Amino acid sequence: MTPPAFLQEWFSNLSFSNHSAALIFTVIAVAVVLLLSYGSLAISRRIARKVIPPLLQRTRNQWDDIFVKENVFTRLAMVVPVLVMQIFFPVVLANYPGAQTFAEKLTQILFIIVAVIVIDALFSALHGIYQTLKVSSEIPLTGSVQVLKILLFFISTVLVISVIFDRTPVYFFSGLGAMTAVLLLIFKDPILGFVAGVQLISNRMLKQGDWIEMPKYGADGDVLEITLTTVKVRNWDNTISTIPTYALITDSFKNWRGMQESGGRRIKRAICIDMNTIRFCTAQMLSRFAAMHPIAEYMQRKNEELAQHNAAQGIAADDAANARRLTNIGTFRAYVRAYLQNHPLINTNMTFLVRQLAPTEHGLPLEIYVFCKDKAWANYEAVQSDIFDHLLAIIPEFDLKVFQTPSGSDMHQLTERLPAAPPAAKA
Repeated sequence: MTPPAFLQEWFSNLSFSNHSAALIFTVIAVAVVLLLSYGSLAISRRIARKVIPPLLQRTRNQWDDIFVKENVFTRLAMVVPVLVMQIFFPVVLANYPGAQTFAEKLTQILFIIVAVIVIDALFSALHGIYQTLKVSSEIPLTGSVQVLKILLFFISTVLVISVIFDRTPVYFFSGLGAMTAVLLLIFKDPILGFVAGVQLISNRMLKQGDWIEMPKYGADGDVLEITLTTVKVRNWDNTISTIPTYALITDSFKNWRGMQESGGRRIKRAICIDMNTIRFCTAQMLSRFAAMHPIAEYMQRKNEELAQHNAAQGIAADDAANARRLTNIGTFRAYVRAYLQNHPLINTNMTFLVRQLAPTEHGLPLEIYVFCKDKAWANYEAVQSDIFDHLLAIIPEFDLKVFQTPSGSDMHQLTERLPAAPPAAKA
C-alpha cells in the first residue's frame, strides 16, 4: 500500500527514504486494522450480550433462550473482527507479498477456529433444545453430540494443518489410512462408548432417570447422564458412580424401569411359622374366628362346605383322622389374603399370592407375594412395614407362633427354670 502524496512529502521532509516511509506507513496501517478489528469485536460482543438477550426474553419461545445460554451469539460476534482482518490485510500488505501471504494464512486459521467455536456452541444449543422434548428421556443424544464435536475438532485440525503447510486437506486425509491402527488405539474408549450408546438407545435399554442397579461398579440409583464414554448414576446415598458406557453392554445390570412403569412395586416376604403350633381348629377356635370380620364370610362358607362333605361321606365332624377340618394355619392364610385384598394400597389386578413354601429348619414359611400401588421408595417401605406389623401382631389370635432361633437370653431363662443340681457328695 503506497502512502498518500502529503504523507510522502512529510516523510521526505523528515529525511526518510521512500522505502522506509512505505514500511512505516504499512506498520501504522496494520495497527489501524488491528484496532479496527478489536473495536468491531467490542461492539459486536456488546450487541450480543446487552441487546440481543433482552429482545429474545420478550418472546414466548424458550428455544432462543437456550441459544443465549450456550453463548451462540457471543461466539458469533467473533466472526466480525476476523472478517475485518480478512478484508483489509490484503490491501494494506499489497507491497509485501511474504507478509501478505502470512496474514492470509493467519486470518484463515482464525476463521477456522472461530467457525469451530461457533459450531460447537450451536451443537450444544441444539442439544439443549432437544433435551426440552419428551423424547429426549427415551432417546438420549449426548453421546452422538459428543461424537459430532470430536469429528468437528478433528476436521478443523486437519484444515489448520493444511493451511499452514499449504496443502489440500485431501492430502492429509489420504495419509490417515496408515495411522488407522494408532487412531483406533487412541480413540478406543470413545469408539466403544459410541457403539454401546447406539445399542443402548436403539434397544431402549437405558435412559435418563432410570433406576439401575450394577453392584460391580457400586451403582444403585438414578441415571443422571449418558455420555459418549461414561454413564453417571446418583446412588441413594447421594454419591455418584461412573460406569463406562460399553460396560452396560458387556456386563449385566438391573433396570427397575419396568417396575416404575407398571401398576405396582412387588412385596415379597415370608413369615416363618413354628410348626409345633399348627393344629386343627377346635369348636372354640372356630367360634372365635367366625367373629373376625375379614374372614366371617369365609368361615361360614367353609363350615357349610365341610359339613356337607362330611355328612355325604358319613363321617363324624370330630373324627380327626377321616373328616375334613379347618386348621389354624389355613384359616390364618385366608385371613392374610382377605386382609390384603381389602388393603387400599395393594394392587389386586397384578400377581396376588399368599402361599406356603417348603418347610425348613426355621419353620413353615408363609410367603406374601403382592404388589404395592405406591412405588415411591419411602411410601412402599412404610406400606410393607404396616402390613407385617399387623400380621405379626395378629398371629397369636390364631394360636400360632412365629419361629425364632433361640437367643442367649432364652438359654439363660431355660437354665433358671431347671432344678438346681444336688451338691456333690464329699469323699
